[in-house]
Amino acid sequence: MKLNFSGRHYPQDIIMRALRYYLAYKLSYREIEEIFSERNIHFDHSTLNRWVIKYAPMFRRRKRRVSGSWRMDETYIKVKGKWVYYYRAVDKFSAIIDFYLSETRDEPAARAFFNKAINQHGLPEKVVIDKSGANAAALDTINICLWLSGHMLFMIEVLAGSLGKGLNRPWRVLSFGP
Repeated sequence: MKLNFSGRHYPQDIIMRALRYYLAYKLSYREIEEIFSERNIHFDHSTLNRWVIKYAPMFRRRKRRVSGSWRMDETYIKVKGKWVYYYRAVDKFSAIIDFYLSETRDEPAARAFFNKAINQHGLPEKVVIDKSGANAAALDTINICLWLSGHMLFMIEVLAGSLGKGLNRPWRVLSFGP
């Protein structure tokens, strides 16, 4: 059964991640609210309660391992009437690895996003990013080798299509390892 998130103030993956925390780790609504506020995503615990009532019966409890190949991008979206930068990484199977909302598009925001994703899922084999200087600078602090890759653009635009913004920029592939 497909979940319908139309009319919600938050993107689908934010709601899904909050539900996952609640179902998989048995955290309280207020604990989940605090976890998301650390990521600069603010919602009330009663909002989470409404999400659980509506979506938990349809939400399957399983944790998928993410692949070693990540695709990362940031875009500008409106959340509750306010424009913010939405950082998101997906693996090659379109599974969402992590996300982060930030008021700024700069190196500290990109670094916070990558640190969170790497701490939670481990070091990937490679990461495909756009030509954003902030993303490249954040990954340079982790001592990553960069090179250009143009063949991933279409796939990332398809994955980000739910956000309504098509990007047309060259992409970089980042390789982790020896």
